[in-house]
This record gives sequence, structure tokens and C-alpha cells, in this order.
Amino acid sequence: MSTIVKAAAVQISPVLYNRQGTVEKVVKKIRELGEKGVQFATFPETLVPYYPYFSFVQTPLELMTGKEHLRLLEEAVTVPSAETHAIGEAAKAANMVVSIGVNERDGGTIYNTQLLFDADGTLIQRRRKLTPTFHERMIWGQGDASGLRAVDSAVGRIGQLACWEHFMPLARYALIADGEQIHSAMYPGSAYGQPFADKMEVSIRQHALESACFVVNATAWLDAGQQARIMKDTGCAIGPISGGCFTAIVDPQGQIIGEPLTAGEGEVIADLDFAEIDRRKQIMDARGHYGRPELLSLQIDRTPALIIHDRSTQPKAERTAVAEERVAEVA
Repeated sequence: MSTIVKAAAVQISPVLYNRQGTVEKVVKKIRELGEKGVQFATFPETLVPYYPYFSFVQTPLELMTGKEHLRLLEEAVTVPSAETHAIGEAAKAANMVVSIGVNERDGGTIYNTQLLFDADGTLIQRRRKLTPTFHERMIWGQGDASGLRAVDSAVGRIGQLACWEHFMPLARYALIADGEQIHSAMYPGSAYGQPFADKMEVSIRQHALESACFVVNATAWLDAGQQARIMKDTGCAIGPISGGCFTAIVDPQGQIIGEPLTAGEGEVIADLDFAEIDRRKQIMDARGHYGRPELLSLQIDRTPALIIHDRSTQPKAERTAVAEERVAEVA
């Protein structure tokens, strides 16, 4: 029997500068999608509390002396927190697997983080964007590869990448080799104009073809009032914070299912028939018969990048023995 999953790619506006308001809006949307029978949903990149559009339009001096970075830090999400609990509870109530992007605060550093909640509300993956793009490096820290993997969920095996991580073929292949069935892709939206949306379409359709999986891609949306507020706060023109939206679902043949969203709020909903994965892999399976591991292979270091490596976790008896041995050596 074929597995069929009803999925939604969500195009949604944040409640600008407001973590709590944005989370409440996300929770409401999850409930609405649950009533429509959606089993899996992808929300945009760093939707909570909002994407740092200011980082693209302000100079380094303005970023250093202005208030925008500190405002984002103040509104960023800690994991776990009341906000992540609220999203998890909404996912559980809707019996839905939810992938969502947040600005994650860890001490004084912000990370571009993707959270994946299972249908029982459990947070089953927290991964940080490996390499922030260009101007984003002034805002976000670098992630490690500990979350660069596909994970099992109530709806199948899911992999996640954010924005230009889709231009990193080895990162994409890590998920392909892990057997992802649904790929959650997320981008900022309302930025960088039509050329950005065009590149996005190429990237997600190519990944669907290479991985033989479904890609559920979500971008955010800024309404006119939010654009005006950002323009006032940063002194930017409207061009850099317009366009660039392409919320869509792609099948394993690289074909777009339904009509993509390029403006406004809404969602693309489609049934994902996993039998299509097998049909595609019959012809080309990049992690199986089409691979040549004796010639080409990928090495991944999934060790968490920790600041402190605490050796005090060594059993006391072992530490004592080592210490006595060192004293004996000195004597």
C-alpha cells in the first residue's frame, strides 16, 4: 500500500518585532491546517520572530551602533522555552509534523535554526544553518553538522535545509544519503526581488530530482505596512525588501504540484504519494544503484561543536587512578 501524506507549504507574515505575537500566529495557523487534514507543514526561514532584513540594507557601522541587532537578540527564541512548547503543543493538538525556522538565542549569539516537531509535539530536531550567507554573517553564528541528517517522524523521513544551504551540494547529499522522503526547504521571502525567486525554484526542483523526494518549500511575506516600518527603521528603499517569494511543493520528478505562491499570505497544500519516490528511484537512486561509493564518498563530522569539553564526567575512580599514576611517574 502506498503512503500518502497531506502537506502544506505556508507563506505567512511575522508579527514584526514581536516573538510572542508571531508564535501565536503560527499556533493559530497550525490549528487551521489541522482542520484541513494537513499532516506535515513547513513554515519560512527564521519566521520567529522575523528574518533580519536590516542586515542586508544597513552598513556594518549601522549594525554595530544601531538598535536592530539588539532588538532581534531580545526577541529571539531560546530552545527549549515557552514558545517552543506552544508550537509543540499546537502540533500535537493538530496531529501534525511541523518544520519551522527561528532565530535561536544561545547566550549572546543568534543562530538561524530549524526546528522539527513530531505529531506528538516532541521536538525531534534542532539544527543550525551551517554557513550564514554574506550579510547574514554579521548576525548569525555558524552551525555544526550534528543536525545534518534526516530524521524519522510520524509522516516519514524528513530532512531540513535553509536558503542557500541548497547551494551546498555536499550538505544536500548528506540528506540524500540519509534517505529523506520529504525535504523541508525554507527561505526568507519578500527580499532580493524576482531573481532570488528564480534561483530558489531552480534549487528546490533540482534537489527533488537528485534526491527523489518531495520538497516542501516556504517563504515569508511582508505586507505594505511592514515594509514601510522596515524602511523607516533602516532608511532602506523598498526594492531590497520586495519580491523573492516562491512557496511551492515539488514532486520527485522535479515537477511543481499545484500553483506556487509568489505574493500574499496563504498555503500550498498537496498529497504526497510516496509511491512516486520508488518510481523515481527505479531509474535513478543517488544513494543506491546510481552511486559509486568506491569512487566518490562523503565524510561528515557530526560531532557537536562545543565550547567546553568537560573531563570531569570521567568516573571518580578512573580520575583517581590516573592522578596516582601521574604522581608515581613524577616520583
